[in-house]
Amino acid sequence: MKLYILRHAEAAEPSDARYANDAARPLTAKGIKRTRQLANALRQMEITFDVIFSSPLVRARQTAEIVARSLMLEKNLRVINQLSPSSAYVDLIAQIEHVHHSVEAVMLVGHEPHLSGLISLLCTGGGSLALTLKKGGLARLELETVKAERCASLEWLLSPRHFGPKRSSSER
Repeated sequence: MKLYILRHAEAAEPSDARYANDAARPLTAKGIKRTRQLANALRQMEITFDVIFSSPLVRARQTAEIVARSLMLEKNLRVINQLSPSSAYVDLIAQIEHVHHSVEAVMLVGHEPHLSGLISLLCTGGGSLALTLKKGGLARLELETVKAERCASLEWLLSPRHFGPKRSSSER
């Protein structure tokens, strides 16, 4: 099974008084644009998902909705509490295990450091992999089985700049 792990795109600042709490912070205009670019790149690469699991927090849910809508996969989107930033990995892994045998590709949309910790757990069996997903960053893992230990290999990791328009060397 291919497991795609996407960190939500750029969101409003935590200190923004317009939002009652952290869970309510939406994507910024830049975050929406970058997510659309990502979704377009996925469509061009003919990457699709049997299920898209999203955190219930607004910024992650918006990111997942943009990807699902762009790929015409709205019916495959499921919001789950197991992708909340403070949820236990064992609960999230159980959710993935539940669909593992009936799907080929799953996307998770959530938050840091929860997602990089999950990648480390699945690839090394612990927290030893020094990895941080940038906002809008995407990783792809290959899993034979799903368990809360080493069971995956990291196939690739892309930052959001891979999906946007190319910049000249003078802009870098």
